[in-house]
Amino acid sequence: MSTRRQDSAAGRRHDDPAATRLAGWIEPVVGAAGYDLEELVVTPAGRRSVVRVVVDRDEGVSLDDVAEVSRAVSAVLDENDGDLGRAPYVLEVTSPGVDRPLTEPRHWRRNTGRLVAVAVGPAGATEQVTGRITAVDDAGVTLAVEKPGKPGARRKPPTPRQVPWTELGAGRVQVEFARHDQDTDGDADGDPVDRDPVDGDPVDGTDDEGDDGGGQ
Repeated sequence: MSTRRQDSAAGRRHDDPAATRLAGWIEPVVGAAGYDLEELVVTPAGRRSVVRVVVDRDEGVSLDDVAEVSRAVSAVLDENDGDLGRAPYVLEVTSPGVDRPLTEPRHWRRNTGRLVAVAVGPAGATEQVTGRITAVDDAGVTLAVEKPGKPGARRKPPTPRQVPWTELGAGRVQVEFARHDQDTDGDADGDPVDRDPVDGDPVDGTDDEGDDGGGQ
């Protein structure tokens, strides 16, 4: 069974003592390196466990960043391998993918310029809208909301809509194959922030033949 972190800071869920203990070691290291720990998933895989760490920051995460964080997290896990029961593990460090829901203010801020689908409105009266994130502040999010039209008809300019945090659901970034300036208002004419996920294989924090880490 995998366990996701699900609290306001990093998606923590406290129903797995092992994952909670790992989070206590990993989160300070990730924070000290200048990143947010977005998710920690521990999944048994045969004789070993896969420890998946998802990190992000305002500047984005490069492959070099992934390698840096992987080394730091691997070191702290090695220091505590006695508490891990010396069980072998595979460490995977990655950045959030575009399919990850936007649930925290920092998620929305880091995706300014992106097109998102989200349920907005007070409880019991929400509606699903699609709009581009044009501003994020302490009060909430401003979206340039696209109006649905008939197929083939000329698109109408998007309408700015300010949504307070209390009326904002979890957003989903929409993959765009083409973008036209006329589809956005003046506040969103710039290119979207490059928040694509890091490509390539995950980095292993392992010490034995690229497979096992922690306790050998």
